[in-house]
Amino acid sequence: MGIKRYTAAADTTIVNAYKPSLTTRGTGSNAGAADVMEVFSVYGRQASGSQELSRALLKFSMDQITADRAAGTIPASGSVSFYLRVSNAPHSKPVPESFTLVAQPVTRSWQEGVGLDLEGYEDEVKGNSGANWISASKGAPWTLVGGDYDTADYATYKQTFNTGLEDVEMDITTLVEEWVDSSRDNNGLGLHLSASQEAYFSGSTAGTVGLATGSILARPDGATTSYYTKRLFARGTQYFFKKPVIEARWEGVVKDNRGDFHYSSSLLTAAENLNTLYLYNYVRGTLRDIPSVGAGSIYLSLYSGSTAPTGSKIELHDGAFNVTGGRASTGIYSASVCTTASSTMLKTLFDVWHDDAASPVEFTTGSINPKKFASSQEAAAPRYVLNITNLEQSYRSDEAARFRLFVREKGWSPTIYNKANSRIDASIIPSASYRVYRVMDGLEAIPYGTGSDLHTLLSYDVSGNYFDFDMDLLEPGYAYAFKFAFRDSEIDSWSEQSYTFKFRVEDYEY
Repeated sequence: MGIKRYTAAADTTIVNAYKPSLTTRGTGSNAGAADVMEVFSVYGRQASGSQELSRALLKFSMDQITADRAAGTIPASGSVSFYLRVSNAPHSKPVPESFTLVAQPVTRSWQEGVGLDLEGYEDEVKGNSGANWISASKGAPWTLVGGDYDTADYATYKQTFNTGLEDVEMDITTLVEEWVDSSRDNNGLGLHLSASQEAYFSGSTAGTVGLATGSILARPDGATTSYYTKRLFARGTQYFFKKPVIEARWEGVVKDNRGDFHYSSSLLTAAENLNTLYLYNYVRGTLRDIPSVGAGSIYLSLYSGSTAPTGSKIELHDGAFNVTGGRASTGIYSASVCTTASSTMLKTLFDVWHDDAASPVEFTTGSINPKKFASSQEAAAPRYVLNITNLEQSYRSDEAARFRLFVREKGWSPTIYNKANSRIDASIIPSASYRVYRVMDGLEAIPYGTGSDLHTLLSYDVSGNYFDFDMDLLEPGYAYAFKFAFRDSEIDSWSEQSYTFKFRVEDYEY
């Protein structure tokens, strides 16, 4: 599993826009309980040169992210990316085009509030809790109206919109890591138009609280056209998949070549000849670190044999007879190795894992059925039969499940010489990805991670491809379906397979 989502803990909209009468600004209004947020800039509506702005504030708790990292559910810093995802909210008003939204950390604490009105701006704070254009919280005005932000380039995140209907999706990894390690106070972030697209105003009194023009921001390089209006779903929305979230993504895959081990070939480069093998140290069903390895290294040697290792160690790719491995995660160790086929080798190879003491302690021995690479005179165009061998009809919403994907080429027809084998070997797909959609309406709950973030890739081991999936990513009470895409390296493209695997997610109260 390479994806987790964390829903916003607070959000609101603050404005200096005029109320419908066009005589009074709604600077005291709050919309913390509204099911949408709004970002816009309006120039010259009330009078020539008038400025009206709207900004969104969001905050996310870091408690669950910190707990998940401590538990190993999400990787350490540097191995995971965090994305701000906020969904577009369709509406009947004009939508801006060709604009840029900016996300910047808020530098002081603020209150969400309980206002709802984003039309007449009548839900004013009036001394109660809640942020507005003038104040961050009750009795605590912003230093500059419209919010206090870290405007440094390294702390500024941007996204350009073409049609105005796109969702917000920004990589804010650096900011989240600062919140997690407490090197930056977590006051959330503000979402607004870029300075050059917020409405123009030039004046020495701009932004000074308490003056007649104190609700206006200085924008001497601002726009003299309007960008009205971008609406986004807030955390109060009824739509489960539209709530603003921080999405953690990581390439949490295991690529174990035990079931797809190949002898070295002159047809490939040195790196392509390497096979990665894994040791899984299960103790009473739980993965445990090997005590004697500790923070040190573990070593792997190869032997040939028929039913058990025999003779001397096989010479490996670098001329040595041992290869150094390492700890991949709790109880899991890996090492990469390759060797050339020899006429003296028997059908089976055995990988022996051990320490490097003077009298080596052997931890475990595995078996490998190696293959040989062969060139072909025609381009491959395989078609596959798929099945999730352990798919259940329904899952609990608090359940995490591991799914085994069995794959074989269509039209597979084995030749049987002496005896039939009831176990059919699976084909391993090195680059396979999954997506999840809701059956009722086709809504894509988890899209493919086939671009720069490969967070929906499938792992593989001796039994074939598999992946882990956390059901709390899905809204309970609905049927969903898995779809799979395989990457065709020949044409550098992903091809979705025709098979669909359906299941339900239920929210059990008892």
